[in-house]
Amino acid sequence: MQIEAEQSFTLEFPGTPQEALAFLRDPARSLAGVRFLQGLNVSGPEVRAVLLVNVPMLGETLLPLHSRVVDTPHGAALEARPITGERAWLELNGEATAEGHLLRYAFVFTAHIEMPSAEKWGGAAFEKMVRAAAERTLSRLARELPEGIERAMPQPG
Repeated sequence: MQIEAEQSFTLEFPGTPQEALAFLRDPARSLAGVRFLQGLNVSGPEVRAVLLVNVPMLGETLLPLHSRVVDTPHGAALEARPITGERAWLELNGEATAEGHLLRYAFVFTAHIEMPSAEKWGGAAFEKMVRAAAERTLSRLARELPEGIERAMPQPG
C-alpha cells in the first residue's frame, strides 16, 4: 500500500540571501526543529530518520526514511532512496529554493506499508481503515513541516 501527501510553502529567512541558501542546503540545521523526525542523522548528503506513527489495529509503526540532498543552482533537492527489508518505510522527496530572503519548499511524502492480503470483505475494510488513518497522519505531518523548519531558523536580531 502506498499513501501520498504533498506540502508546498514559503518561509521568510531572517538573514542574508547567502545564509538562506546555506540554511536550506544543510538538512542537519534546517530539519533540526522538525519534531516528527526522530533520530535525524545527516552524513554528508545522506539524510536518515524515523517517523513513529500510530496506525489503528497495527499500533505504533516505525517508518524509516533515507534521502539524499543534491545541491541545485538556487537551492537543494531531496531525493528518496528505497529502503529494502522493511515492512513500512517513508519516501521523502522535495525541492527547496532560495529567492533572496524567501525559502520556497515543495515536499512529497509517500508511505510504503506492507499489508496482509485483503482477500475477504473484512480484510478490505481493514485496509481501507489503515489507509484513511495513514493519509490523515501523513497530511498532519506535512502541515507540521513548515513550523519545524521555522523553529530551526536563526532568531532575528
